[in-house]
Amino acid sequence: MKHLKLPLLILALCISISSFAQRIKVLEGDIPADFKDQKSVNTEFTYENIGVGKYDKEEDYIKAKTEEYNQKEPGRGDNWAKSWIADRKNRFEPKFDELFTKYSDLTLNKNSKYTIIFHTTFLEPGFNIGITRKNATINGEALIVETANKSKVLAKISIDKAPGKSFWGNDYDTGERLSECYATAGRAVGKFVKK
Repeated sequence: MKHLKLPLLILALCISISSFAQRIKVLEGDIPADFKDQKSVNTEFTYENIGVGKYDKEEDYIKAKTEEYNQKEPGRGDNWAKSWIADRKNRFEPKFDELFTKYSDLTLNKNSKYTIIFHTTFLEPGFNIGITRKNATINGEALIVETANKSKVLAKISIDKAPGKSFWGNDYDTGERLSECYATAGRAVGKFVKK
């Protein structure tokens, strides 16, 4: 019986690690042949039609959380709602860009031949209350388009369950957890386009 414990433990560990892994794949089109020759790329971000946690619409999630926090402390929910939107430009996009450029070896330039439009489709904010936690994850699509003609999608890449948590577990703030999801997604897209 003792000899069975170690293999079972290793198997359980492998299964749990793989369940946290993100998936990335090309849904349609191909990465342009000359993409690897580029020195820079432009990035843009869109946030329409996002599901959040158990909510199909982000607006419903924001409304529910705002009301919940305002009931606990007047004004807290309103401040939280402002931060929720501000985190996109202040935290999520910079984290994505930072790791994308690091792993793709590309720089960011609005005048580049190609633009990557990252569209978030789903957010799981997760939680961390000290004694228990649920990691944040995001799903999204990265569209590779010509900067001069953004309606022409050359490739559509899906990113599912990009996880986010800080190394030490000090991610009590939702924005911190989600920014790590965007960092993970940026790294994955960067590695993917570099292949």
